[in-house]
Amino acid sequence: MFGIQPRDVSDDDFNPRRRRWSLWTTPPASMPTTSHARRYTTPRRGGHSNAYHLSVKFEDLCGFMVEGNVDDVNVLNEVRERIREQGRVWWALEASKGANWYLQPRISSNGGQGVISVTSLKLSVLTNTVTLRRLIRKGVPPALRPKVWMSVSGAAKKRSTVPETYYDELIRATEGKTTPATRQIDHDLPRTFPCHPWLNSEEGQASLRRVLVGYSFRDSEVGYCQGLNYVAALLLLVMKTEEDAFWMLAVLLENVLVSDCYTDTLSGCHVEQRVFKDLLAKKCPRIAAHLEAMGFDVSLVATEWFLCLFSKTLPSETTLRVWDVLFNEGAKVLFHVALAIFKMREDDLLRIQHIGDVIDVLQTTAHHLYEPDELLTFAFDKIGSMTTNTITKERKRHETVVMAELDQRTRRLGSLKMDA
Repeated sequence: MFGIQPRDVSDDDFNPRRRRWSLWTTPPASMPTTSHARRYTTPRRGGHSNAYHLSVKFEDLCGFMVEGNVDDVNVLNEVRERIREQGRVWWALEASKGANWYLQPRISSNGGQGVISVTSLKLSVLTNTVTLRRLIRKGVPPALRPKVWMSVSGAAKKRSTVPETYYDELIRATEGKTTPATRQIDHDLPRTFPCHPWLNSEEGQASLRRVLVGYSFRDSEVGYCQGLNYVAALLLLVMKTEEDAFWMLAVLLENVLVSDCYTDTLSGCHVEQRVFKDLLAKKCPRIAAHLEAMGFDVSLVATEWFLCLFSKTLPSETTLRVWDVLFNEGAKVLFHVALAIFKMREDDLLRIQHIGDVIDVLQTTAHHLYEPDELLTFAFDKIGSMTTNTITKERKRHETVVMAELDQRTRRLGSLKMDA
C-alpha cells in the first residue's frame, strides 16, 4: 500500500504529526543580540579579509544559533527588511490578480503535473508564469512558502493522488518497526542541527523521526541516507504541517532531483558530481584547470552540497532562497549555485596551492553567504544559462560509466568475500 506511489558548522560527521510550526509568524525586528564575543578571523563580504574583527553568536532568521561576525549581523538585518519589502510585492499582486493566483496552471514544453502544454497557451497563463518565475528568484515570503512550494513543486498534486488518511496510516504502520534505516535515523537525530532549539527538543526530534521513517517505508529502495535528515529538518521548519513536510520530501526525491541520488550505491550522486566537474571546466575553466593541476577533486566539497541541498553549508535563509528556485525550476539550480560559490572566490582559488586551503576557502565563503541576492546574482547572471536538456544529456553520458564502475566494484567486493 505504501510503495512508490550558519548553523552548527562543527558537525563534520557527514559520511508536526500535523503540528503547526512556523518561525516566521512574527520575525524579530531588532538586531540579533550578541551572547558571545571573541577575536576571530574570517573573510568579509566581497572576499576581503580583516585580521581582527569581532565574532558573535546570534539567532538567524530561522531560529538557528550561529556564529558569525558583525558584518553578518548587519547583512541579516538588511535581508530581513528586503523580505518585508518582497512580501508587500506579493500581497499587492494578490490584491490585483486575486488570492492564490500563483496556484493556477503553469506553462510547460511537454505538459505534466500542475502544468499545461504550450499548444493550449493563454496570454494570462504566460504572464503569470513569467511573473512567478521572476518573483520566486527574488524570494518567496516566508508566510507563503508552504503554499507556493506545495504548488510549484508538484507536491500538492502528488498528495491528491492518495487517500487523505495516507500519511496517518503510513505512520501507524511504521510504529514499533525496526529496520536498518530506522536504526540509522535514530543515530542521526541528535546530530541534526542541535543548534536549533526546536529541532534539538524531544518534540522536534520525534516529528523529524516520523517524517524520515515514514518515507523510508514509502520507498524501501531509498530507505534512508545521511543528508536526508538535514533536508527533512529544514522542510519541517518551513512547512506548516508535518504531513506537508513529508510530501515535500517525497516530491524532491521522486520528481525534482535526479533518481538514485540516495540509494545504497549513491549512483545518482556520483553522476551529478561528474556532471558538475564538466560544468566547472566549461563555466570556470581557469579554476578547473588550476584545481586539476593540484589534484583537487571537487566532490570533496560538492558531494555534501548536493546530498544536503546546501542545508548544512549555507545560512538558513540563503538555503531557503535556493530552494525557492529549486522547487520551481528543477535540479539544474544546484549546479548554478555550486558553480557560483567557486566563481565568487576565483581570484583566491587561483592563488591557493594546497588542497586543504581550497576546502577552507569554499566552506568559509559558503557559511558566511548571508546575502542571498549576492549568491543568486552570481548563480544566474555570472554563470550564464544552462538548459535542463543539456544537463540531462551530460547525465546520460556519465551514467553508463558510473554504473559500470559500481558493478565492477560490487563484483570485486563479492570476490574478496568469497576468498575470505
